[in-house]
Amino acid sequence: MTLRAALACLLMLAAGSAVRAQDSSDLVTALSSDMISIQSNFTGTEIVIFGQASDIERQPDDQGSYELAIVVEGPPQDITTRRKGRFLGVWVNREAERFQNVPSFYAVASTVNIGSMADRALLDELGIGLNHLNLAVSGVSNVALSDRDDFRKAFVRLREEMGLYSEQQTSIEFLTETMFRTKIPLPANIPVGDYKVKSFLFHHGEVIARTEATLAVAKIGFEQFTFQLAQNYPLFYGLLAVSLAIFTGWLAGVIFRRD
Repeated sequence: MTLRAALACLLMLAAGSAVRAQDSSDLVTALSSDMISIQSNFTGTEIVIFGQASDIERQPDDQGSYELAIVVEGPPQDITTRRKGRFLGVWVNREAERFQNVPSFYAVASTVNIGSMADRALLDELGIGLNHLNLAVSGVSNVALSDRDDFRKAFVRLREEMGLYSEQQTSIEFLTETMFRTKIPLPANIPVGDYKVKSFLFHHGEVIARTEATLAVAKIGFEQFTFQLAQNYPLFYGLLAVSLAIFTGWLAGVIFRRD
């Protein structure tokens, strides 16, 4: 079976569960896997997002042609960014900015440069692109208003260095006139939870179709047990960790004890 035939079969199977666009141009997307299992030997992986946009005719040299953007967002978190400074000759944390309900993971792929897909207001509304993320602050930080933009840039840069934020412009590949695919890397430190996979079809700077799917990232086995124990019963988790440390130290002393 050829690659095109295989993708066509997968799209037909996924069409029943995928969210269809409410527009004359249908957009159907599917994931290579809707579940990512994390074990102790997990070193990262990638997911393949593929789909079909019917009733379109892409013209790469036409500024008003059909273009795609795919966004993968992790569960929201409150994350604090700190800036170090010297105090009595020692580097310590000084100012801190807390960002509320920001994506714990964020990746975007597109067919063209994101800034050329639509105007800034629409990209800000949809949250497409690192420059268009809504990074709300807590309002109780000790950061001056003039420095908040620097903290925002530092927050995005640090998340990029950790592999948790990424922007892959011009990375969506069209296999045929209407069928497409792209790959989204998932690092080893990816947070667990339910992820949203959003796809947008643009024409003349307007969204004419969109879909949304769900990707689950979960720990399994002993990792899941310890994670749930730490989240739901922190006191018992702490006592267990201390007990194991004491037992390990005692056992090492017995094994390596010299007569």
